[in-house]
Amino acid sequence: MARVRYGARTEAEIAAARTANSRLPDIWSTGVVAVWESDPDAVAAVLPPPLKPTARPLVRVNISKVDLPGYPLGAGSFAVAAAHDGVEGLYPLVMPMTHERALTGGREVFGEPKKLGEVTVERDGLVVRAVLARHGIAFVEVRGAVSGDLPLPEPARKTDFYFKFLPAVDGSGFDLDPVLVHCVRNEKVRRLERVTGDVVLRESMYDPVADLPVRRLVEITIGEKTTDQQGRVVERVSGQALLPYVHQRYDDPRQILDGPPEGSL
Repeated sequence: MARVRYGARTEAEIAAARTANSRLPDIWSTGVVAVWESDPDAVAAVLPPPLKPTARPLVRVNISKVDLPGYPLGAGSFAVAAAHDGVEGLYPLVMPMTHERALTGGREVFGEPKKLGEVTVERDGLVVRAVLARHGIAFVEVRGAVSGDLPLPEPARKTDFYFKFLPAVDGSGFDLDPVLVHCVRNEKVRRLERVTGDVVLRESMYDPVADLPVRRLVEITIGEKTTDQQGRVVERVSGQALLPYVHQRYDDPRQILDGPPEGSL
């Protein structure tokens, strides 16, 4: 009988896939990063417990293009500074990706708030423009001109915070209490330049980042970097406490109750 492709994989095939994933080479991306101080009350308002605000109400947007062989990828992150149990890091609110494959592992394994979107990184001489867009709205645009080289930072460990959960089948909350994930990234930079410019946040009902305005621009950079990441579950959290923030993950919170129309199966 011919191989049934939906059938079970052998132990050898599963082991080979794991080995291949553990031997990935460094993948370098070119990205624009903007950091600013925002309204401290607004930053605090978007943090689900047990996350807490840090001393500075920072927002960081990262807009990158990754030249994967035969599979170019645009990847973005809009995140706010947060702290948990003595660890400071970032809590991403939305992470647009240009391909479905980039969504799957991040959402299902780590709980990342990834969504399909449009990601643009352009450079023409010294002029730089980077955009995150969804539903035809360029809700973040970073623009400016390169104004000089910056010293390369030492390799660094950075932490992102994610909530991993499954909405309940009956629509009452969650099937199990959600978990808080610490995702640690080891980052290396091989090129870094300063950009003099500005950040434009546009109104979007789907991605309301305009609620986190630019009060004081800290920096804009463009550079080339590579990262790896490892995640771990640090604790289970209260589903009741997280439920008021679940809308952050969806364009329409009602979609978690979507199912096939009656009689369609």
